[in-house]
Amino acid sequence: MKIGIHPTNYRPVAFKDVSNNDTFIVRSTIDTKETIKIEGIVYPLIKLEISNTSHPFYTGKQKLVDTAGRVDKFMNRYKNRKK
Repeated sequence: MKIGIHPTNYRPVAFKDVSNNDTFIVRSTIDTKETIKIEGIVYPLIKLEISNTSHPFYTGKQKLVDTAGRVDKFMNRYKNRKK
């Protein structure tokens, strides 16, 4: 392996799934400006729209996740059409 090409600033980072408020901590080098306090320790925070705790493939449940109003926009556009 080449020396000096891998990042050295690995640190614990909190990833928060905003669809179900599940938070998990993983070591990462990602940069962020937000922080979160978990059990008295402050971690850098990355917000996710979907993770393995809310994705239908992993949960086995079909769940409607609408973060940008796309479903409402679709329903308004096609609500007057007949079957």
